[in-house]
Amino acid sequence: MAAVSEHTVDVVLPCLDEAEALPWVLSRIPAGWRPLVVDNGSTDGSADIARDLGATVVPESRRGFGAACHAGLLAAGAEFVCFCDCDASLDPALLAGFVRTVAAGEADLVLGRRRPRSRGAWPLHARAGNLALSRMLHRRTGLRLHDLGPLRAMRREDLLRLDLTDRRSGYPLQMVVRAADAGWRVREEDVPYLPRTGKSKVTGTWRGTWQAVGDMRAVLAEPPHATALGGAR
Repeated sequence: MAAVSEHTVDVVLPCLDEAEALPWVLSRIPAGWRPLVVDNGSTDGSADIARDLGATVVPESRRGFGAACHAGLLAAGAEFVCFCDCDASLDPALLAGFVRTVAAGEADLVLGRRRPRSRGAWPLHARAGNLALSRMLHRRTGLRLHDLGPLRAMRREDLLRLDLTDRRSGYPLQMVVRAADAGWRVREEDVPYLPRTGKSKVTGTWRGTWQAVGDMRAVLAEPPHATALGGAR
């Protein structure tokens, strides 16, 4: 599908002090796609590095993973939008296959199911939190997903219609919950999960992990959102 290699894709990269990881991450963005590095208050020169490497930098002063992701979504203008962590734990080059799946009409949302390549890539507490959330998601939506990983692709206009409101750790989960409520076809694809560069701001500690789980419990308790009930198309 040649059109996908043109500027029909924006990749949102939420960034907080990822100077070491940025060169590798940006080198893996598929040719012709636009990387949107959302600087969420970095103090290590991440924004300057991203600009020097040709990325579009989107400043977002409000701290929070969801705040950074949504700022990138609002700055995007391409037909397809992707999300990827900026810590070199996931290869954004794999998003090309995700976008082809969405463009072909085979799915509305494609998620990367993380498969650790080393024991230290995914700490026990982070795996435990992810497992708990997957079970809660199944009870809430009926979706049987193994992971709620950050590598994902969908059409930008469809995502905007979901009217996501969480601006903290619940943003990725709220996206999936509202997509399910809207009848989206959600697909998982296995992806290698590599040891991240630097320490995670969310799952680097038990406390951070379970604070994130708390945010996501709140998302799961929300009633179906009216704007998410009309379907993806």
